[in-house]
Amino acid sequence: MAKKKASKPATSDTDRPAFPIVGVGASAGGLEALGKLFGSMPADTGLAFVVVTHQYPGHTSMLPELLTKTTYMPVLQVAEGTKVKANHVYVAPPGVNLAILNGTLLPMETDRKESPWLPIDHFFRSLARDQKERAICIVLSGAGTDGTLGLREIKAQSGMGMVEQPESAKYASMPCSAIATGLVDYVLPPAAMSDQLIAYAKGPYLQGAEAAAEAPAVSTELMQKVLVLLRTRTGHDFSSYKSNMLHRRIERRMNVHLIDEPNQYLAYLHENPHEIELLFKELLISVTSFFRDPDAWDAHGPALQHVIQSRPDTHTLRAWIPGCATGEEAYSLAILLRECLDELQRSLALQIFGTDLDAKAIEAARIARYPEGIHADVVPRRLEKYFTQEDGVYSITKGSAIRRSLRFET
Repeated sequence: MAKKKASKPATSDTDRPAFPIVGVGASAGGLEALGKLFGSMPADTGLAFVVVTHQYPGHTSMLPELLTKTTYMPVLQVAEGTKVKANHVYVAPPGVNLAILNGTLLPMETDRKESPWLPIDHFFRSLARDQKERAICIVLSGAGTDGTLGLREIKAQSGMGMVEQPESAKYASMPCSAIATGLVDYVLPPAAMSDQLIAYAKGPYLQGAEAAAEAPAVSTELMQKVLVLLRTRTGHDFSSYKSNMLHRRIERRMNVHLIDEPNQYLAYLHENPHEIELLFKELLISVTSFFRDPDAWDAHGPALQHVIQSRPDTHTLRAWIPGCATGEEAYSLAILLRECLDELQRSLALQIFGTDLDAKAIEAARIARYPEGIHADVVPRRLEKYFTQEDGVYSITKGSAIRRSLRFET
């Protein structure tokens, strides 16, 4: 891989108080993709890059040396307490789960028996929680679904997701899994990512309060017109939605399309009705996972047992999960209720309703197929009892009492 002629980084960029951090995930076939990505990347973007690959314990990684041949940016293997700086590339050590806290990278020991091992999901999730809208993820060539759940969490925090075009990937499973979420902002071959990435990062959305103040404001009148378009296209009224959230989501969509003027974005919505649907989906993005906030779920157990004990055997126990997204919370409740019934040796019927405005999310909930990354949220005994695994995907077992107890509707 030949080094590209790019300007050396300006020292002032490394002194910026805040800058986007780009998590880059790659697996099988990823070395070539990484070379093309960094070979086309200028050295003074003002971004920081953290590369996470599937390299197992005991492996001596040559990746820092190989990437050094493609970029003028310093390429460093992460050590304990590495503080992220702009215009640097950091490579996760083999065999660890990498986390980030307040911009400091922390290699975390992992269970050597952990299977599947999904370091990309682990880092993307950590990056989302730490950097919020300044989190950016790139999913490159690889087998399996690693990176999918992490991308979803980054998008839920108003970050950006970019994925390698499947046709250019040696192994397309990881890119295809990420694209299937419907949340990806850009799908490009690695060599074409740099220009789009830099343009997005330099937009007013990520340039802080000063740049935001200079950018044209989204007026009340224009906002009302956007809300009318949303209602006409989707049938849903967002006029009572939090105004700050509406503004930020619209500003992010403008940034994705490199549109500076709100009136231009309104015209873009008129000319591209599909963008209305994408904005609608962006307004509905929420963080969801199986048994999210485990302490809260543990606290539910005794209360649910009390409810069950107070009902006769002929009773049907009903629950409603509004805003159920792709079903993880609804299935979590069904599993917990089933475990309570088994522990109390009761046979009450269960009927759980999940509703959401997003029809595609509801369809995903009905299909009940989830990336292998859910193993980080679901303990092994539950995976074995309530799920089947095939080709790196977990499914709620078809025909099971859990599936029969759920009904999803928009």
